[in-house]
Amino acid sequence: SLTAGIKIKKEVANAFVKRKKRSSPYEWYFEYYKSPMEQMHEQCENYPPCDYLSDQVGFALAYNRFFG
Repeated sequence: SLTAGIKIKKEVANAFVKRKKRSSPYEWYFEYYKSPMEQMHEQCENYPPCDYLSDQVGFALAYNRFFG
């Protein structure tokens, strides 16, 4: 559904904002124990061809293209 997509985008945006300022031990803990999905997203974001392609075709397709 549309609302699920919006909710995910909002969570991703919030996680990105939080990642910018890793101040509290609570945030550090979650930075250290990331979900596999979060690790996959960062692996793709840190590899420019994957990051670019994910903007074009979506994260899942881009990730599978380079790391799948």
